[in-house]
Amino acid sequence: MATAQTTVKKTVKNDAAYRDELITEYLPYVKRIVHRIAVHLPSTIDIDDLMNVGVIGLIQAVDRYDPSRDNKFMTYAVFRIKGAVLSELRSRDFLSRSNRRKIRDLENACMRLEQKLGREVDDLEVAEELGIDVEQVYRTKQMSSISFISFEELGFSSRDEKEKLLSYLIDNDDNALTLTKLKELKEAVARAIEQLPEKEKLVISLYYLEELTMKEAGKVLNITESRVSQIHSQAILRLRAKLKKEKLIGE
Repeated sequence: MATAQTTVKKTVKNDAAYRDELITEYLPYVKRIVHRIAVHLPSTIDIDDLMNVGVIGLIQAVDRYDPSRDNKFMTYAVFRIKGAVLSELRSRDFLSRSNRRKIRDLENACMRLEQKLGREVDDLEVAEELGIDVEQVYRTKQMSSISFISFEELGFSSRDEKEKLLSYLIDNDDNALTLTKLKELKEAVARAIEQLPEKEKLVISLYYLEELTMKEAGKVLNITESRVSQIHSQAILRLRAKLKKEKLIGE
């Protein structure tokens, strides 16, 4: 699959056969991305629908990619595929304002309790603080894991701003403001990960750096896939809270 990353042609838009070949070659990435996101979704979400949306994202990546600027087609395709899937979830109200508010309330409750008690808090304590049941806490944690940080939270709200950010992430354009903001964010995330409890740090490393699935990470850590998912959700919640505290992402 990696061969296409270095052989994307400038003539892809005018070469239908090569275009189809490229789409076919990268289809496995759509499946992988969708299934990584689907781990955090309720069973009511139709995975096949998300696969179709992911394929559309891949097609857009093939049609819009400009190989004269940089030769990292895989990076560009992954952004487009993931972006298409997350946009679909937002359109279904799964990542709506009300759900984002629930995530924010959960993060704030966790911070309040940890500051008050001087230790990590469990889901039952958070549920009691918010006046909801533990299952609702877990569902909200799952939602927080789908999109770690949104464009809007970074201060990029317009379509033009999002495209500039995407361009920087893929092509390393020399945009001083974008570069500074992302450098600060990268450093803050690294610091926050170092402060995570050991098991959460391990899960983040296995899932994002080693790119293992939840099931594979569970085998490495000798725990269930479900437990890996819970630890991952808690880690993301903690990381987001730390970034908000440093005012690197919006409230």
